[in-house]
Amino acid sequence: MTHHIIGKLLQGRYQIVQSLGAGVFGQTYIAVDVDYPENPKCVIKQIKVSSSEPGYLEMLRLLFLTETETLKLLGSHDQIPEFIACFEENERFYLVQECIEGHALTAELPIDQYFGCLWSESEVVEFLIDVLGILEFVHSQGVIHCDIKPENLIRRNSDRKLVMIDFGSIQSIDFGIGAELPIYRIPVTSLGYIPPEQFIGQTQPNSDIYALGMIAIQALTGLEPLQLKTDPSTNEIFWRSQNTPVNDYLAAILSQMIRYNYQDRFQSAGEVLRVLKQIIWETQPSETLEKDSQFSLEVAKNPASGKLSPLFTGMKVGLAANSLLMGFGVYSLVNTPPAYSETDTLYKATKEYQAGDLEEAIALAKSIPSHSSVYPEAQATIEEWQEQWQVAAQQYEIAQLAFHESRWSDVLHAAAKVPKILYWQSKTDKIVQKASVNIEAQTQDLLAKAYEKAAEKDFSAALQYLRQIPQESHAGALVQDKLAEYNRKRQIRAAYFLQKAYKKASIGDFDRAVKFLKNIPQDTLVYAQAQVKLNEYTQKQRVLTDNQKIASAKRTNLFAPKNLTTKVEYLQGVNYLQEVNIR
Repeated sequence: MTHHIIGKLLQGRYQIVQSLGAGVFGQTYIAVDVDYPENPKCVIKQIKVSSSEPGYLEMLRLLFLTETETLKLLGSHDQIPEFIACFEENERFYLVQECIEGHALTAELPIDQYFGCLWSESEVVEFLIDVLGILEFVHSQGVIHCDIKPENLIRRNSDRKLVMIDFGSIQSIDFGIGAELPIYRIPVTSLGYIPPEQFIGQTQPNSDIYALGMIAIQALTGLEPLQLKTDPSTNEIFWRSQNTPVNDYLAAILSQMIRYNYQDRFQSAGEVLRVLKQIIWETQPSETLEKDSQFSLEVAKNPASGKLSPLFTGMKVGLAANSLLMGFGVYSLVNTPPAYSETDTLYKATKEYQAGDLEEAIALAKSIPSHSSVYPEAQATIEEWQEQWQVAAQQYEIAQLAFHESRWSDVLHAAAKVPKILYWQSKTDKIVQKASVNIEAQTQDLLAKAYEKAAEKDFSAALQYLRQIPQESHAGALVQDKLAEYNRKRQIRAAYFLQKAYKKASIGDFDRAVKFLKNIPQDTLVYAQAQVKLNEYTQKQRVLTDNQKIASAKRTNLFAPKNLTTKVEYLQGVNYLQEVNIR
């Protein structure tokens, strides 16, 4: 359906120009506002409608209009996309929001423990304070985001500030006769950041704090949430090791943010902010967080508020990936949530799948009973796992074969097609690293040969070497510069050869003129002109040679005519040759 809507004009104003992707609750697009001369970009979310029954549409319409008021309030914050408009067209519902130019936080996080820069403690604290400030505002509006993850935090190009996107509050509204709330359809990219209570529909304000803590730990360790181990007896996450040199105070704060039981966590964003700012206040600006600081973590262990702030009583829950329906308790769930053991089983199955045990993952998913509301999701997940696993195995095999045949670029191309399965990606990363090293070695060798040929003014050969350098090389910018430089010098040299040919021909030295013309490369600007002159000078060179032979023969009487007819023919031949030579 996506390709049909590209170029379409909605409300006679918003023209769809690009698809950003589909989610559980609808499709997101980039559009331009044709009502303005500069055609500013905006983001349009098309809400999925699962039923066309009149009662369903009327209820959805009412909730759609009601909950957009919340998005308007959220959009008043500088670090949340501005709400522009909402409308209904052909029984489809659309939200229009500000388009944030920038990149997702994913691009700034380390790839793993060894690749990409691990964040410093001060960078992590700065990040936490920035995002907690946004969360404090969001929670003050009675909304829980429910899908805090790196993809939903955008570094804005204009001022480098983080912007929180994809609240998806309206996207949760999907109920009616025979319909089911898609509470448990969790995007793969959200797994690991979602706290346990969200899986059973008991989302709390500090559920967002859990997710934020997981991102901070990922920045410090280079490990994604699903790579972290848990204590089987307490379910608490082990994240701090000898390879993670982090201050005890900051470590305690992060551990408090990700406690398994939400009642043991910080109860509000404001509480975490106060603790973090206390750390900064207790240390000197030029110092890092020292272990002998006088700061006490009693405020973290025993928050002053003690209980959930009255501000959060009856809080609405925005749904980007799951959670309760919004509405201050006005609406209730149509379906009874499954037992935690069932959602926990699917979560454990996902971890086994990511760890590389497909059989165990499928066995766990199949153990979910058919009467569970998680069952359809589990069955669909099994099918998706099997397809992705097959693709991953095939691409890994292709990458291995390319590696053994020293086709380094093909290794990288195959690796890029491996689905996001930690097990296969870790296997592929090993040969990718080796291939990358070989690509750089190959690049240096080809560059050296290109420089050598350029020094000999053989720019055609130099260009051939440069064109063999893989695009994946880190020397890409240098290669492009050298390609432009050597191509320009080759053009100049070709023009120089053509001028030299003209000069030699003007004094009758056709041999040298032809030699200069033959040195002009085929794909140069003067090549066609050079070919015309080459034909001309070759013919004159041949005539001149024949004249010289005739003159020589005449001098030696080797070609003297023996009768009148032969003599006449001889003179005619001489005159013809002279005429050709004069032309």
